[in-house]
Amino acid sequence: MKRNLITAALPYANGPLHIGHIAGCYLPADIYSRFLRNKGEEVLFVCGTDEHGVAITMRAKKEGITPQQVVDKYYNQISESFKTFGISFDHFSRTSREIHHKTAQEFFKKLYDKGLFQEIETDQYYDEEAQQFLADRYILGTCPVCSNENAYGDQCEKCGSALSPTDLKNPRSALSGAAPVLRKATNWFLPMDKIAETPEFAEYSKRVENWRGTVKGQFKSWLKEGLQPRAMTRDLDWGIPVPVDGADGKVLYVWFDAPIGYISATKEYFEEQGNPEGWKRWWQDDESQLIHFIGKDNIVFHTIIFPMMLMEHGDYILPAEVPANEFLNLEGQKLSTSRNWAVWLHEYLSAFPGRNDEMRYTLTSIAPETKDSDFTWKDYQLKVNSELVAVLGNFVNRAMVLCKKYFDGKVPANFGANTEHEAYRKRAQEMIDSSERISQYVNELLASYKFRDAQSEWLNLAREGNRFLAETEPWKLWKTDPKAVEGILHETLNLCARIAAIGEPFVPETSQRILQQLNLAGKHADIAANWNQVEEGANLGEPFLLFTQIEDAVIQEQIDKLAAESAASNAPKQEENMLAPQKDTIQYDDFMKMDIRVGTILEAIKVPKADKLLQLTVDTGIDVRTIVSGIAEHFAPEDIVGQQVSVLVNLAPRKLRGIESQGMILMAESEGKLMFVQPGEKAVNGSGVS
Repeated sequence: MKRNLITAALPYANGPLHIGHIAGCYLPADIYSRFLRNKGEEVLFVCGTDEHGVAITMRAKKEGITPQQVVDKYYNQISESFKTFGISFDHFSRTSREIHHKTAQEFFKKLYDKGLFQEIETDQYYDEEAQQFLADRYILGTCPVCSNENAYGDQCEKCGSALSPTDLKNPRSALSGAAPVLRKATNWFLPMDKIAETPEFAEYSKRVENWRGTVKGQFKSWLKEGLQPRAMTRDLDWGIPVPVDGADGKVLYVWFDAPIGYISATKEYFEEQGNPEGWKRWWQDDESQLIHFIGKDNIVFHTIIFPMMLMEHGDYILPAEVPANEFLNLEGQKLSTSRNWAVWLHEYLSAFPGRNDEMRYTLTSIAPETKDSDFTWKDYQLKVNSELVAVLGNFVNRAMVLCKKYFDGKVPANFGANTEHEAYRKRAQEMIDSSERISQYVNELLASYKFRDAQSEWLNLAREGNRFLAETEPWKLWKTDPKAVEGILHETLNLCARIAAIGEPFVPETSQRILQQLNLAGKHADIAANWNQVEEGANLGEPFLLFTQIEDAVIQEQIDKLAAESAASNAPKQEENMLAPQKDTIQYDDFMKMDIRVGTILEAIKVPKADKLLQLTVDTGIDVRTIVSGIAEHFAPEDIVGQQVSVLVNLAPRKLRGIESQGMILMAESEGKLMFVQPGEKAVNGSGVS
């Protein structure tokens, strides 16, 4: 059994955490770590704040304080938020500590001494008023793609285009506002193009084939476009000094030093344990597996750049898995720290004390594992009230209250060998068998990083329990057959225990509260592995509610607060991307099954008594067919006759309002307006669309 070295992306110490950060990597990493620990596997879960880079200095300038004051402030806030929320790091460090500086510099120096880096002179923007070279984020200008006048030197946040500083029109310094000039500067570059051609990288690339589609897709896309040497040093005054001669005024590129933070955090942990060499067992032993939990914006750094650094160093294991998540939106809009359009973790913890598990449960239920997802306060309320309260809380409370009422708060006897209650015994065994299957499936899903589906299946254990009680009705049976009630409630308590043990990764505080009522605290592993954990005659704790309803007024307060803070922010509201999130990933073969052809609409009439439907006669080139399309609210029939359209011709026929529709017209939607997907020029009917 391999050791599990688990990391979560180092949060920038330039601002507080919001729920997008939590859903993106920290909660999934915590769920997985807890799952493995409960199985008895060796786990080391490390993280820390990333305290270098331009984002820090920009925050310091904005707040009128020093970079060190910025990182101190936000390290304290971030680490306390993680602790209060229950993220179970074994160690949480920071990259401003001496052990990290030393580790990063030694790492760079070894690669430098091997002659790996290329020393390259390039043109860089320089601010003559501020008298310093400008990193990409210190350069603003007009985006060449969308004409946004406030694009950064590395990316336009309005259209999402990746840029380089020289792409910008009318560049200006974010420090002084002056137009920068180009000056020559020499830096050390990682020859990514050459490393990509090595047998070691080719061998490493094979493991990526089994990773998530988004991760594999980005990885292959970067390789296909062709990797280029990338600078590993910067001309800045905030960061880790480059440890070679002739590097005055230069620091390590933040994406060189930051992932080394995982290593230095591990070193620091073992130094504090009095075992300074213990870190090597985790980073330099093939019996360990390295698993990075990140958001999709960090994929290239964790799947290409950092692995290249590790393999060129030669002493380290490479990532075994990188379960990257997509993005979380908020109330239908992108999270925006500049507009204060966010649910900040520290504010949630203050406003909803004791409700950590409710946010954990909600974020896991909408986890953006394969596509972007959306958090809304109304959905949060619905999940708490209709699932946690009505399903889970209701089941556990019914079980505990019934045992308190009928058996004086003690565990009743099981069915035993008596065959008198065979029907109830049989129903109980069906419940047990179903619960065992569900538990096994939950574990399989967790092992494959499908946390959203795993949690959904886990809640089915409580649904199974509610069905069991509803069908056996022990409250009615008590008057006629109390012995049967004993067996029913005995197995009901066993199910409560199983729910707590299997659900600990999702809702750890709730799990403890259930086991507290059962007087089984600390027995997660035993309960998860073996069904019969409650003992006849054992005392139970006092029943209490696991969850309480969230009222409309509480949710409305949060909605109003979000809107008010966003409106009061100084940042101008940028046009939000309201597009639907990406659907689940399909395989290439799935796409190739679709036969899409160019066709021409020959006739269009309204379908009687159907406001949204038009009956179209379409020449597909291979035949003339009838297609019913829900576009009547957007197009007048006479306006679309003669238009060329794209038709999915091999869609199975179906009847709509008694009319057999033999295909589908492809449409695009923008800002509520429908448009035909058409060829750019007149095409022959029947031409394929691919």
